[in-house]
Amino acid sequence: MPKVKVYNTKAEVVGQTTLSDAVFGCEYNEALIHQVVVAYNNNQRQGTKSALLRSEVRGHAKKPWRQKGTGRARQGSSKSAQWKGGGIIFAPKPRDFSQKVNKSMKVAAFKSAISAKLADSEVVVLDSVVLAEPKTKLVQEILNNFKVDGKNVMFVLNEKDDVVLRAANNIPNLKVTYADVLGTYDIVANSKLYITKDAIKKLEEAYK
Repeated sequence: MPKVKVYNTKAEVVGQTTLSDAVFGCEYNEALIHQVVVAYNNNQRQGTKSALLRSEVRGHAKKPWRQKGTGRARQGSSKSAQWKGGGIIFAPKPRDFSQKVNKSMKVAAFKSAISAKLADSEVVVLDSVVLAEPKTKLVQEILNNFKVDGKNVMFVLNEKDDVVLRAANNIPNLKVTYADVLGTYDIVANSKLYITKDAIKKLEEAYK
């Protein structure tokens, strides 16, 4: 079982904890992680964009002028794509981009991703994240203590904390989430995860 240091928000070591091999000691499976992340991104797509084809544009298909003798380019219909207000060639239409991924695959990908993150020393365990008031500067001080500079990082809390959420809202490279909604995409998309001890326990219970 991997043992990791526990830090406070001042980046000081305050203890040590043992992580579960069943969650944090899994083999790296890049292909599976890639499949789950691609499916996640596709499932975020609305697929609602739409434009009119030549056959759907309002008007008629009458030839605007005769074929020869006018000195103008030949035209077959004012609904053609080259006309203002004409139809769009290969117009986009509403479609469903969703991809189904089995629950067992999601679980395996999550474990693989977070195990790789830990192996690369990109998981930091915090004893807790408690703010006296929802001030951005208080969260920025935590990031400064851990020398986070321009990289995308994520705080993973045990449960919803409106104070931390409001304080972190104005920091562009920081996201705050909760243990029960942390996903494979979140792990991959952020350079470091700062996870509280209570959130670690919740993850181990959910993915054991």
